[in-house]
Amino acid sequence: MTIPTAEGGPIRVLIVDDDAMVRAGLSMILGGTGDIEIVAEAGDGAEVPPLVTRYRPDVVLMDIRMPGIDGLTATETLRRTAAPPEVVVLTTFHADAQVLRALRAGAAGFLLKDIAPGDLVQAIRKVAAGEPILSPAVTRQLITHVSDGGAGERTERARKLLRRLSEREREVATAVGQGKSNAEIGRELYMSVPTVKAHVSRILTKLHLNNRVQVALLVYDAGS
Repeated sequence: MTIPTAEGGPIRVLIVDDDAMVRAGLSMILGGTGDIEIVAEAGDGAEVPPLVTRYRPDVVLMDIRMPGIDGLTATETLRRTAAPPEVVVLTTFHADAQVLRALRAGAAGFLLKDIAPGDLVQAIRKVAAGEPILSPAVTRQLITHVSDGGAGERTERARKLLRRLSEREREVATAVGQGKSNAEIGRELYMSVPTVKAHVSRILTKLHLNNRVQVALLVYDAGS
């Protein structure tokens, strides 16, 4: 393995999966792109924090089901640290309670393990660029088909949090929840893309959220 390059170099990726064959397959797909570098691999969530500290990956591909420290726990731990890498959950299920919990913890999205190689590469590039890889339809599917209890409490909490926002910020948050891009939000609400980005940044700061996926989940929880 090589120590990660300086900013502006290839996208640094850490692969975490307890199956060595899966890790090898992912490494082969991503390592041949030219703009993605596999800086390290891990077979257990317990290995993730020291590897992140050492190699400073931009993106962590995280298997959700592992012996020892599972991907959910590792994701929650990572996202509580300062300047954490983006986390993409790897799973074999479309609707899984652990996937939903990982997204609530701040994962940027999830990928199915049978994803096409080209789609995997594009997903890593998008996440590294700050774009979530979760469609509104998939979010609704998760929320509809996975019941992890406490729905009433989440609804009240979500509505309370959204009340902290200005009217304009709530409009932007609702549009984010609908899966609209910054450009689409700008056209709909008659504002420039930089202004939309500024609103999204303020929303994340005010509500102590990590990314747009969490904004979308909050909007869905609130019933907006």
